[in-house]
Amino acid sequence: MALENKLNITNEADLAREEEKISKRKAKELFETNYLETLEAGTFDALSKIHKYLFNDIYYFAGTIRKQNIAKGNFRFVPITYINNALDNVEKMPQSSFDEIIEKYVEMNIIHPFREGNGRSTRIWLDLILKKELKLVIDWSQVNKEDYLLAMERSPIKDIEIKEILRKALTDKINDREVYMKGIDASYHYEGYTTYKTEEL
Repeated sequence: MALENKLNITNEADLAREEEKISKRKAKELFETNYLETLEAGTFDALSKIHKYLFNDIYYFAGTIRKQNIAKGNFRFVPITYINNALDNVEKMPQSSFDEIIEKYVEMNIIHPFREGNGRSTRIWLDLILKKELKLVIDWSQVNKEDYLLAMERSPIKDIEIKEILRKALTDKINDREVYMKGIDASYHYEGYTTYKTEEL
């Protein structure tokens, strides 16, 4: 079953196609309108506004914290009971060096604050921090998708691998739309979320 959506699409594959098309168009707008420059890099408020901008035409929950516990395979993202505390802690994390920024990105990924669309929103959020603090962004065309997903899966235990993958892809082309748009590619994101009840913890 497809997630409840504003498009009244009931087929999961059809929804995924429409979602990718619409979110890419909105991501392009996000870049061209300079809306990103108005956001405070590294805050949950910024991430929430990015998510809302990308997905508001598709989902009622755009920009709002998820109300379900979600897992990918055997990995459970932060349970809803702890999300607000976890978000407060991530906001307080330093972001003045590359290592600090990636550590913050990894922690936000562990939270996975939204029901859907976390990866795309958080990659834009990551680039926003890198751009502000280091005048660099990730050239996602230089990042192997399989290596990236595996490294992200392992990152809660050991983040050296994801740091190395992303460090090699750094570029100073911070105003290049093509570089930016590569990060919106939906194939970089996790598929196959499952939900679970709190008592299953």
